[in-house]
Amino acid sequence: MNELAKLNKLLHHWMEHNDEHADTYKEWSEKASSLGKKELADILLQLYSETKKLNFLFKKAIDKLE
Repeated sequence: MNELAKLNKLLHHWMEHNDEHADTYKEWSEKASSLGKKELADILLQLYSETKKLNFLFKKAIDKLE
């Protein structure tokens, strides 16, 4: 496998892994909110939103490889 093919696989993997992390942040935001930790929940929700935005950059990088 050449380096560009390897990078393509890595970018897809990283994007998927990024989504998994985002989902975890959202889940914990909901838990923190239910425990009365509103400010913490808001920060975790912001982490979720910002992490999801990274997928745009992953897709952009993947498009440049293909």
